[in-house]
Amino acid sequence: MALDFDSARLPNPFITAEHEAWRTQLRRFIDTEIVPSAEDWDEAGHIPIELWPKAAAVGLLGLGYAEEFGGTREGIDSWHSWITNEELARIGVGGIPASLMVHGIGLPPVINWGSEAMKQAVAPAVLAGEKHIALGITEPGGGSDVASLSTTAVRDGDHYIVNGSKTYITGGMRANWVSTAVRTGGEGARGVSMLLIPTDAEGFSRTALDRKQGWWASDTATLYFDNVRVPVDQLIGTENQGFLVIMTNFNSERMAMAAGMEALGRVCLEEAVAWARERKTFGKRLADHQVIRHKIAQMKQKLNATQAYIRLCYESIENGNPNPGDIALLKVQASETMEFCAREAMQILGGIGYMRGSRVERIYREVRVNAIGGGSEEIMRDLAARQYGV
Repeated sequence: MALDFDSARLPNPFITAEHEAWRTQLRRFIDTEIVPSAEDWDEAGHIPIELWPKAAAVGLLGLGYAEEFGGTREGIDSWHSWITNEELARIGVGGIPASLMVHGIGLPPVINWGSEAMKQAVAPAVLAGEKHIALGITEPGGGSDVASLSTTAVRDGDHYIVNGSKTYITGGMRANWVSTAVRTGGEGARGVSMLLIPTDAEGFSRTALDRKQGWWASDTATLYFDNVRVPVDQLIGTENQGFLVIMTNFNSERMAMAAGMEALGRVCLEEAVAWARERKTFGKRLADHQVIRHKIAQMKQKLNATQAYIRLCYESIENGNPNPGDIALLKVQASETMEFCAREAMQILGGIGYMRGSRVERIYREVRVNAIGGGSEEIMRDLAARQYGV
């Protein structure tokens, strides 16, 4: 049996024929519309705007969203989400799914907490791939410490006046709206609110962050708010209750990242095994050297454990009792597994793995953004410890 991306996936009794049909449909789209151009888009640091309507047409953008907004929710579950993140990771160019699917973190606050008018104004256009939304949380003066954010929104009649900045915002250059965390009250989490801010508002500006280690194909931005007037009806949820909005958004983001990181580890395994079977050193294949076989076995061992952990967490979500501590530690497990597999695959491939154009080379560069984004490994461990009452 070949040890490749698909055969290295553990059996899952929850995966039905309908799930596999979605995988087949999505893989066909990715292999036709993305894979042939993925390397060029990464080098160019840009994804063509035409990709979003195509992704909408195949059902990718609207997966799991209500039909009234142009989505497909009926019959969609966590296993569809896992498959989606697996297949997007198989591309081996992290900036593409990061940018293409950024509405997955920018839109849920609107869907779950926004007014009906807000939902109708934003969701259909985003899910059709016609307009774009991003999430604005991180600030230049603080990353994972969300409760200490300093961008202010001061009430002035029927408007808030917003001042401050956000940085490392995925999709920030393309976004038409930004679901933005602001300070409307006192210090700490209880003074945080969420606002939907249109990027054509007077006083809003942005600059591209294009000198990145990885995710080249993803547009990343710093956003600036200089006395930006935002109508009060653009408040997402309740004033000074925005921290709850932010926290409920994190579980799905971390699950998506964990599923993607495990799949990226499997891409590394596939590349390493294929090369080890082909490359000969000292008169025999690399795969015939015990030290190489042990590297491959260790990669598969860690991938197995991570897949099992992902399945456990998705089961808890499906059962309605997700544990944020478990999900936080899963993200750590997945980033450590991805890093291990990227390193070992690079060692097996040697010089060819170091050259640009290799999926392993790109994944190796993108380890850190995955280990930091959505909550760093250190913050995740601390969150879990607190969740377990330590």
